[in-house]
Order: sequence, then C-alpha cells, then structure tokens
Amino acid sequence: MPKHSTLSTPSRRGLLSAAALGGMGLLASRAHAETVDLHVPGGPSTRPLTATYPEKGRMIVQRTRPPWLETPFEVFDTGVFTPNDRHFVSWHWATFPTHVDTDRFTLKVRGLVERPQALSLQELIRDLPRFEIAAVSQCAGNSRLYAQPRVAGAQWANGSMSNALYTGVRLRDVLDRAGVKGGATHVRFGGLDEPLLPDAPKFVKALDIDHARDGEVMLAFAMNGAQLPMLNGFPLKLIVPGWSAVYWIKMLDDIAVMDHPDTSVWTTRSYRVPDTLNHTVEPGQTDYSLIPITRNLPRSFVTNLKPSDTIPVGVPQPVRGIAFGGDRGVAAVDLSLDGGRTWQPTILDKDEGTYGFRQWQSTISLAARGAHTVMTRCTNTDRLVQPIRRVWNPGGYMSNPVEALDLVAA
Repeated sequence: MPKHSTLSTPSRRGLLSAAALGGMGLLASRAHAETVDLHVPGGPSTRPLTATYPEKGRMIVQRTRPPWLETPFEVFDTGVFTPNDRHFVSWHWATFPTHVDTDRFTLKVRGLVERPQALSLQELIRDLPRFEIAAVSQCAGNSRLYAQPRVAGAQWANGSMSNALYTGVRLRDVLDRAGVKGGATHVRFGGLDEPLLPDAPKFVKALDIDHARDGEVMLAFAMNGAQLPMLNGFPLKLIVPGWSAVYWIKMLDDIAVMDHPDTSVWTTRSYRVPDTLNHTVEPGQTDYSLIPITRNLPRSFVTNLKPSDTIPVGVPQPVRGIAFGGDRGVAAVDLSLDGGRTWQPTILDKDEGTYGFRQWQSTISLAARGAHTVMTRCTNTDRLVQPIRRVWNPGGYMSNPVEALDLVAA
C-alpha cells in the first residue's frame, strides 16, 4: 500500500530519550473564556475552547473528566495529517495515569502463547522491525451532535477524527516473538487506564486472530514523526487501520491470546449498531438486531468553506476538502449542486495511504443569487458510496451520510 509522506521518521535513540518527557503531569483544564457555537438545532450547541491541556493546542472541550477534546474543523483544511497537538482526545475512564515511568513500563503478552513476554519499551523499539502506516482514527460517535432527534452520548460535531502517520512495530511480530499456540482464535487488548469503581468493567477490546496477524495492525510509539502525546496514549497505542477508534487501545500494556471471542461488556453490550442498511433505523423502531461496531465507512467533507459562507454570484469558487474510504482507499469524490440529482467529479490529490485522509479539489459557480447547497460524496475502492439518507440509530454511531453545506451567493 502507498505510505508516502514528507514527515520525518523518528530515530530509535530520539524516541528513547524523548520518552522520558512523557511523564509530565496532565493539568486540569482551567476556566474557558472562549466558546464556539456549532449552530445545531435541537439542544445546546455552544462549546468552550481551550489551549490549557499539555501537548495540546486550541481544542473544543466536550467534557473535562475524562477529557474529550474535539479538533476544530478548520484544522482539517491545513493538510491530510492532523498535527499531534490538534489530534482529538477521548478516554473511557478518568483514572488513566498522568505519569508513565518508561524505564519500568512493560507490555505483557500472555494466554495461549509458548513464551509469555514482558517487553520493555526499549526492547520494542530496538529489537523488532519498524513499521509505518497512515490511518484515520475516528470515534464511533463522530458527528453524533447532528442526530435528529438528538441521542445520548458525547455530542461530537465532525471533529472526533484525526489522521496521522504512525510508527511502531507490527502486532504480528510481537505475537510471533511470544509464539501463538494452536487453538487461538482471538487477541484481547487492555491499557493502563482502570475503572473508577471496583465493580466497573475494565475497558478492553479484541480482534480475531487472523485480523491481529494481518501485518497492518500495529503497536505505535510515535505519530507524525514524534512521540505519542500522553493524552493520545503514550507510551504505546494499538493501531487498527480502517477500524473504529474504539479498538485503538491507548497506553497499551496487556495482550492476551485466547481460544474464544471476547465476552466483555464492551463487545456484548456496548458499541453496537443495528444490523441494517447503513446501520439506520427509525426513532422508536425495535425490530432489529445489533452487531459490534467494526470498520470505518467512507466519508468526505468540504474544508475551505463554512456553513452560511457568502460567495460571489457567477464567479468560479475553489472548493476543497478531505475524504477517507473507511477500511478501503478513496476511489472518487463527487460534488452535487442540485440536491443529488447530478454529480460532478473532483480532482484527487496525492494518495498518502489506503487508510488516511485524501485531499480533493474542484471549482463551482453559483449562477443565481440566494441559498445553495453543496453536497459531497465519497466512493471507496470497494465501490461503497456514502448514503444520501441521514444515518440515525439510538447510539448515534457510525454516521456517514453525504454532507450538505449551505452557502449564499450574493
């Protein structure tokens, strides 16, 4: 797969020395003087903005404990790789460590293995082959704010997604070092974050053994040429390219090889969607079954224009944006100015990798004064197309309808 990038590759020595910097304390966010109005009907849509979190720039605050920080949407117009200090943040428990001693940190590999492991960060960086891949991390609830009617959960706009070039080691190589025994069917992952209450379930996720060993699932110790930020999973993060970020375990320290599927609440009861076309049902509908969230779906966005922007009537207007194909590459991005009746192709920019953002560009001209709507639609390399119909389910998960941007020609 293509993995072209102008980002620098971190040196092994640089990562080992930089790792000591990861032990900084995470400060509580202070009072927020600035706010942003996301202009969404049906409930509160004003959010605070802050730059008070360590290693983070100006972010939208969705929640402070645990921290849920959303990337302001204008950041996505600056390039396909989201800067580390603008990468969104989402944790399940507020008890994750604020300090990691990298000299004492170990990654346990246990269960159905010939040689149980307790690997240090130094061993992972120095002894195993290095691997890089570009991939989008997207929260399963990205765009939940736009559900109509509103649903419970983190009220993300479109910014709980980020794209990075990750550096680390293949999970397959780690498993080979331990020696997977016959009969293994699944691999479960856990991190340093612990439940707030003793009887609450620890956050874990699992992959089937073939997926875990596919050569793309990886353990990252760097992103975009620098160490992982603490808030994004330092010192080690599971990367599952093409799959929802719920599988991307942060502060990864435990890998268990099993002979059965994961039975945790996080698979059997949480992070599940209707087993229907586009995971969509009608509000109040109950005649459907649920399946676990897995792969991402194709999405596309305009990034250089905002809702209600005014552009000159009859004048060619550059339009650009980003797209990603979910668990496949981007085959095409098309625009419509007539409510989806006809579509015009855009020009795709450089391919930075199957699972990452891809920029696109085009030109439109609005011939008449007044309100207009620009629709953008991604088709991935499996010919899966974004649906025009609004995606709705009670969890507010996996939203990926065609985006509609309202503009004014004057």
